Amino acid sequence: MAIPRTQQGRYPAILSYGFRPFFLLGSFYAGGAVLFWLPLFYGRLATLSTFAPVDWHIHEMLFGYLAAIVTGFLLTAIPNWTGRLPVQGVPLLALVVTWLAGRIAVFFSALIGWQAAAALDCTFLLAVITAAGIEIVAGRNWRNLKVLAPVTVLFASNVAFHIEAHFNGISDISRRLAIGAAIVLIMIIGGRIIPSFTRNWLVRENPGRLPAPFGRFDTVTIIVSAIALAVWTLFPMETGTGLLLIVAAVLNAIRLLRWAGDRTLRDPLVLILHLSFIFVPAGLLLSGLAAITPEMVPTAAGAHAFGVGAVACMTIAVMTRSTLGHTGRQLQATSGTCSVYVAILLAAALRIAAAFASGHEVLVYLSGAAWAAAFLGYVMVFGGMLVRPRLRSR
Repeated sequence: MAIPRTQQGRYPAILSYGFRPFFLLGSFYAGGAVLFWLPLFYGRLATLSTFAPVDWHIHEMLFGYLAAIVTGFLLTAIPNWTGRLPVQGVPLLALVVTWLAGRIAVFFSALIGWQAAAALDCTFLLAVITAAGIEIVAGRNWRNLKVLAPVTVLFASNVAFHIEAHFNGISDISRRLAIGAAIVLIMIIGGRIIPSFTRNWLVRENPGRLPAPFGRFDTVTIIVSAIALAVWTLFPMETGTGLLLIVAAVLNAIRLLRWAGDRTLRDPLVLILHLSFIFVPAGLLLSGLAAITPEMVPTAAGAHAFGVGAVACMTIAVMTRSTLGHTGRQLQATSGTCSVYVAILLAAALRIAAAFASGHEVLVYLSGAAWAAAFLGYVMVFGGMLVRPRLRSR
C-alpha cells in the first residue's frame, strides 16, 4: 500500500513522521551514552542513578536507544499497513517528551527515587503500545497485532528491570527477557523485510535465484527460537537450555541461507540486512555454548552478539534504508553510509572478541569507539534529512 500523505505545513518536518525524531534522538543517545558509559564502568565517572553502572548501561541500551528506534520504526510502518495518517504533531511530540523524561529520570533516580524513575521511564513503552494498538485496530490490520507482542514483553521486562535492580541490587532475569524480546522482534520484522527487499532488488538488478517465501519453516523457527530464549531467560546455564539454543541457531542459519543474501554483494543497503541477521544465530550459538561449556565460552559473548551485533546492526540497517526511502531519496548507499556499516560491524566483532580476551579493556574501548562512530556517523550523514521536509518527486 502506498505511503499515506502527511498533513504538510501543519507541523515542522521532524514531527511529521515517527522515524524522524526517534531515529535522530535514539542514534545520538546511543553514541553519546556509550562514550559516557566506558569511563563510568571503569570508575572514572559517576551517575546519580540508583542503577549500578553495568545496569545503567544495559538499561539505557535496551529501553533508551532500542525503544526509541523500535518506536520510530513502528510509527512509520503502521501507516503503510493501515493506510491511515501517521501519528504526528502534538501526539508525536508527547511521545518524544515522554521518552526524554524517562532518560532524565533514570539518570537522576537517586535524587527522585526509584519508584518515580520507574513510573516515568515505563510510561513511554506503554504509551507506544497503546498508540500503535489503536492505529492497527482502527485500520483493521489484525494480522500485524502480533508485532506488538514482543514490544509488550519489552515493556514488561522494563518494569521487571526496575524492580529486580532495586531489590536484588542488579538485574538478571529482566535483562535476558528484554534481549529475548528484541531478538524475537528482529526475527519477525527481519523475516518480513529482508527477503522482501532482497527479492525486489534481485528481480530488478540480478535475475536468478530468489529468497524463499515465508512459510512453515519460518514459523517453526520463530516458535522454537522464542521458546529457547524464554528458557534461557529463566535457566541460562542449564545444559538443556544450551542444546535448545543451538537448535534455534541452526534453524536461523538455515533460514538466513534461504534468503539469497550471497547474491546481494553489489548493494550495501540490502547486504547489511543479511550481515546483521547473521548475529541472531551467532548469539544463539554462543549463548548455547556458554550454557554447556562456560569455562570455554563466556556468557558475555552471546549477550553482545545479540546486543552489539543483531540489535545494533539491524537498527542501523533499517534506519539508513528507511530514512532514504521516507525522505524521498534514492535507495543508494553513499560512502558515508558504508562507513557507518563498517563501523557497527567492527564494533560487534571487537566486543565479541573482548568477551574472550583477558585484560580486554583496550578491545572494549575500541568497540565503544566504533559503536559511537556508527551512531554519531548516522546522525552526521542522515540528520539533515530527518529535520528537513521530504524531497518532492520530480
